[in-house]
Amino acid sequence: MQLKGLVRFFTILLIIYSIYELSFTWVVRSHERKMEAKAKSWVAQNFRNATPAQREEAQKARLRRLLDSTKDQTVHYGIQGAISYQQAKENELNLGLDLQGGINVTMEVELSGLLRSMANNSKDPNFLKALENANVRKANSDADFVTLFNDEYHKIAPDARLASLFAVPGQDRIKPNDSDADVLRAIRAEANDAFDRTSRMLTTRIDQFGVAQPSINPDRNRGTITVELPGVQDQERVRRNLQSSANLQFWEVYNISELQNQIVKADEAFVRMENGKAEGDTTAVADSQALARSKHLGSFIQFNINPQNGQAIDNGQIGYVSITDTAIVRSYLETPSVRNAFPADIAFVYGVPDVRENKKMNFVALYGLKTYGRDRPKLEGDAITDARADFNQTSGKSEVSMKMSPSGARIWADMTGANIGRAIAIVLDNNVYSAPNVNDKIEGGNSNISGSFTPQEATDLANNLKIGKLPAPAKIVQEQVVGPTLGANAIHGGIMAFAISFLVIFLLMLVYYNTSGWVANIALILNLLFTIGILTGLGATLTAPGIAGLVLTIGMAVDTNVIIYERIKEELTRGKTYVQAVNEGYRRSLPPVLDAHVTTLLTAIILFSFGLGPVKGFATTQIIGILLSLFCGILVSRWVSDIFTNKKRHLEYFTGVSRRVFKHAAFKFIEYRKVAYVISGIVLALGVASLFNGFDEGVEFKGGRSYIVRFDKPADIEQVRTALTTSFGESPIIKTIGTNNQLDITTSHLIESTNPRTDSIVESKLFAGLHNFLPANTTYDQFDKQYKLGTNTVLPTISDDLKAGAVKATIFSILIICLYIFIRFRDWRYSLGTIVALLHDVLVTLAVFSFLRNVVPFPLEIDQHFIAAVLTVIGFSMNDTVIVFDRIREYSRNMIGAPKETIINKAINDTLSRTIMTSLTVFLTILILFLVGGEVTRGFAFAMLIGVITGTYSSIFVAAPILVDLGGKKALGSEDRAVVARTAPREKAVITK
Repeated sequence: MQLKGLVRFFTILLIIYSIYELSFTWVVRSHERKMEAKAKSWVAQNFRNATPAQREEAQKARLRRLLDSTKDQTVHYGIQGAISYQQAKENELNLGLDLQGGINVTMEVELSGLLRSMANNSKDPNFLKALENANVRKANSDADFVTLFNDEYHKIAPDARLASLFAVPGQDRIKPNDSDADVLRAIRAEANDAFDRTSRMLTTRIDQFGVAQPSINPDRNRGTITVELPGVQDQERVRRNLQSSANLQFWEVYNISELQNQIVKADEAFVRMENGKAEGDTTAVADSQALARSKHLGSFIQFNINPQNGQAIDNGQIGYVSITDTAIVRSYLETPSVRNAFPADIAFVYGVPDVRENKKMNFVALYGLKTYGRDRPKLEGDAITDARADFNQTSGKSEVSMKMSPSGARIWADMTGANIGRAIAIVLDNNVYSAPNVNDKIEGGNSNISGSFTPQEATDLANNLKIGKLPAPAKIVQEQVVGPTLGANAIHGGIMAFAISFLVIFLLMLVYYNTSGWVANIALILNLLFTIGILTGLGATLTAPGIAGLVLTIGMAVDTNVIIYERIKEELTRGKTYVQAVNEGYRRSLPPVLDAHVTTLLTAIILFSFGLGPVKGFATTQIIGILLSLFCGILVSRWVSDIFTNKKRHLEYFTGVSRRVFKHAAFKFIEYRKVAYVISGIVLALGVASLFNGFDEGVEFKGGRSYIVRFDKPADIEQVRTALTTSFGESPIIKTIGTNNQLDITTSHLIESTNPRTDSIVESKLFAGLHNFLPANTTYDQFDKQYKLGTNTVLPTISDDLKAGAVKATIFSILIICLYIFIRFRDWRYSLGTIVALLHDVLVTLAVFSFLRNVVPFPLEIDQHFIAAVLTVIGFSMNDTVIVFDRIREYSRNMIGAPKETIINKAINDTLSRTIMTSLTVFLTILILFLVGGEVTRGFAFAMLIGVITGTYSSIFVAAPILVDLGGKKALGSEDRAVVARTAPREKAVITK
């Protein structure tokens, strides 16, 4: 009773938690629909004569401003209390780029520049050659760059000491007498700091895109940073901002007392401008609330004026602006009539939000930089030689010490001498990180920046100052752009597959298991509710493969109940009472259920460890679904069943269909095992041959650029290939995606080029090659926005990493499952049978993808989705295999003296119903995903379909029968029998004739 109470408690708790988490998504969708209706109405009133494209852009811009201006407003009162749109948005279920469109980039942090800088740009040929060799090796190595450099350097110069390179004058990090181990430790520490600085810099730059839910995942071990920007489509802007060098600058600033007259004139111009809009043209007004406040600039900017005496407060800041108003204020300050009121050389920039009591403030400072008409300041970050956070023993406060090069020190002395008593702004990527006041002229290049810094703030400022001296630039090595059309199609396909799969499995449970099917369906509904609720609560991102994971969860969630119900049916058939059959069914089903879930869980964890991006989303969904399947399928379904039992109402487990199917099955599987061996041998030979026949590798694995282009009418692939071959100078790979007018075009043209404009050059050649297949007078901009639906770019370095990771994940999955089987069954024959069965499943899938790639009307590519399918098949195949193995183990204990052939044959036949039913539920859901789930998951679904079929075959015809021919005449479960023999009472001696 105590366990049932806990199950009831946690079930109710998870229901409340899941509904609570999903309510945020409902609040967000409800508010966005209202704002979308307002934006649509506003555009209809103000853009009557505009083109459809102009109206669409205006509506998007209007919607962004409406959502931005209302993000701090309370939009819902409910179980969460008063919720603002921003709070709800931060807690909603996140959709991946493949569902809502946007840009995903993987950036690799280049440490070779860091090592050059630490070695003071040494021209030592051994040093330069070691850097070059390390860069080549990193494409196919898991070791970090510092280790690779050290290995290569000592290959070239075995007796050389690293300190001779890195112990340079002007720094005390590495000393001339330091050992190589000490030098490597210092380099790694600096490399980690540089990686973190680059990551923080990218985070700041990403904030400029105005994305509601950007995702930034730094991986220090791999030296990569993965960035997802939902809703962003401007590729050039993303490439430019993310790959540009850090821009650390020192600027003189205007005090507000110098601008008081100009502010008055600017305000008058602003009032005139707003009054003119209110009387007539309202198209440029940001929103209704902004219009209500727009009498004066002071409605948006809190100027640094003492409210008591009206005196200016000169601290280098003009005033403060609410974070929600920064875009609007910038647009107002850039309006010609307002801008002309200020000095011609002023440049307006914002500071970063202050953090007080671990909470980021909701306003930022506004600064006016004195540019003197120049684009570059007098002093930049390359003058910084070192910066670090210190603690001043005298003042008891944190401060930052900064060292400059000789040339920088001279400029710094002039700047500080001319600005005593004034502030100098430290600007990084157009954001002011600090604007300290100058107390005295600073000569010699050594400075201390003090203030009310926390230790963390001092460390952050020191890190920002060091960006200019120790560069670790990040370059894009993988890029994927998903247009909104592809995202909408993926959502539609995923929802259709999910709904149809749920309905089919729901009905199947009722048709096959009668009233007990309702219990399985209740467990299924709770499993899905809990999975989506926990995904939302964890802040996970739902991707198209994630939806595929949910669809797969539908099939696998009921498998637990199938295994249990089939055992209950066996016990009832043997004549046991209802209560006895239910108790025995749950008790005897627990080991195979746990084994099946553990093997699938192990492969899902491995996939999560090796996967990237959307595939990791699939693994996350699968892991949560597997764990909840155990909870709902075993504990919740038993609790619900006991509710009926306690009310003297028994559930029915048979229907007319299920009574007849597999009744008294007595197929002679073992007798025909050698025929199965021959079939499997042929299949395995084809699998090995597929390694020589080759595969169509996806762009992730071979590197290159892939473009999805949709035409107004079906295009002849060969004509398109000929035109693009002329344009690129090499033949691209072209496949049909879904319909005949939608093509996936892959090219390796200029993939090795390091030119920052390479992507634009290749896309221009793509447009030139396709121009004749597009409507007349189509411009490049129209092609980019209307016909090019998505892109994917992977450089060779990252593709090699992905391939190596995929191979390791597959091998590791097979080995770890075999180890688990050995531990569970304590017999090497079970593990060997497992290896043969799993290799059989993998090779069959490879053979199909190799030999049918030019036969089927859809792409069969080896990519991350394929690897996800193979690993899932490996786990699922063991689902059926362990059920048979468990029954063989059980019968080996009970049928003492029976031949192995009899034991194994009976075990396969007695579990045949559950083997077929568990496979059927998964097969049906994957088939539905394959048919209606969309192009994103079609290759994955096809690989899964092949895997489910071959996995069921290998469980029946390979894994179990092979036990007959392994180990000679040694009986199965001999150790268990020995235990039985030792504990059984000795027979009484008798005398016979």
